[in-house]
Amino acid sequence: MAQPIPLQMPARDPRVELQVRLQNAPLQHAEALLSGYELLQRLHDRGVLDLLRGTLGSSDKVIEIVVDAAKTPEAINATRNLLILSKVAFALEPELLENIAQAVPASLAQARQQKQLSLWQLFKQMCSQDTRRALSVMLGVVESFGKSLGSLAAAEMHPAESRLAEIESDAELARRGR
Repeated sequence: MAQPIPLQMPARDPRVELQVRLQNAPLQHAEALLSGYELLQRLHDRGVLDLLRGTLGSSDKVIEIVVDAAKTPEAINATRNLLILSKVAFALEPELLENIAQAVPASLAQARQQKQLSLWQLFKQMCSQDTRRALSVMLGVVESFGKSLGSLAAAEMHPAESRLAEIESDAELARRGR
């Protein structure tokens, strides 16, 4: 009867495989390595590597400074405002922002001209449908801003002052209703 042939595989050493790949890397990736060396040299020449080394050496202190700065009310408000402004920017159509970006420099250039518009020309421009549409939007934003300022002022009032403001507001509405 046939005897099984013993199969003995040599032990695989991953370090040897890595060493072979490392030896072949300069040949296979010579251009990338040269580019990487050039980048490292430029970073070194400009002091960026020293800066990074110093930052990593004192990372605990840097993190502490950043956290202390981020905990201030101003930083918290700035972060909130940035998030709100990003919501506004994301809600706008790109074409609208592109039109605004093109209109601003043109309007500034026109304003720098030596001959300014006459009052009659300004009035005619105010009567155009596009100008009225833009003014409507701006007035809506200003009105909303005013309402929010009013509600903030009412929230900061003493309860007695707040009640007095309510009574005055009700009286004003009653007078208008007559």
